[in-house]
Amino acid sequence: MLLAAKVLAGLVLFIHVYIVLLETVLFETRGRRAFGLTKEQAVMLKPAMSNQGCYNGFLAAALALGFLLPDAATGRAFTIYGLVCVAIAGVWGAVTAQIRILFIQTVPAVLGLMALFLV
Repeated sequence: MLLAAKVLAGLVLFIHVYIVLLETVLFETRGRRAFGLTKEQAVMLKPAMSNQGCYNGFLAAALALGFLLPDAATGRAFTIYGLVCVAIAGVWGAVTAQIRILFIQTVPAVLGLMALFLV
């Protein structure tokens, strides 16, 4: 994998690990602030956000497998899968929640895909 693709895929992986933490174990503190929620909103949304964090964990796991699997072709396939899923989820999040999600998730994922396909 090209170094730029590795760096971008690693950045997307790092972002998603952080998102998982914000949506699960840090939701009532840092996560609540990051999402701009009141305490009352956070109490109501906590179960849904935890579930969403679980899904983001699966995206992070796919990207991690891209780095960890010994077979380069299989690792590349997991990286592509993870980046495509992140890009699509980012578009959906931008349409349904906040436009900034497009720049936090989709743009880095698409750049990573572009770097992957330059090889």
